[in-house]
Amino acid sequence: MSDHAIDGAILSLLSAANGQWKKVAMVIARVAETMGKDLPEGDDGYQLVARRVEVLVNEGRLVAQGNIQNWRFSEVRLPN
Repeated sequence: MSDHAIDGAILSLLSAANGQWKKVAMVIARVAETMGKDLPEGDDGYQLVARRVEVLVNEGRLVAQGNIQNWRFSEVRLPN
């Protein structure tokens, strides 16, 4: 699975949110569910998506609030 494909899935999910904040845990779970067998099984797949979320935040392609490494207590959205 390419980083580009994972990034596309993350950005697509958040573009449908119309600028609303979404929990990082929900984003990771939904992207992993959507990508299915294209990701490694179990925690490895979730960690891969989480790393891509972090990269997108660091690049300024996503805005975050909270510590994004604490998935249940942080949120992301597309920048305005």
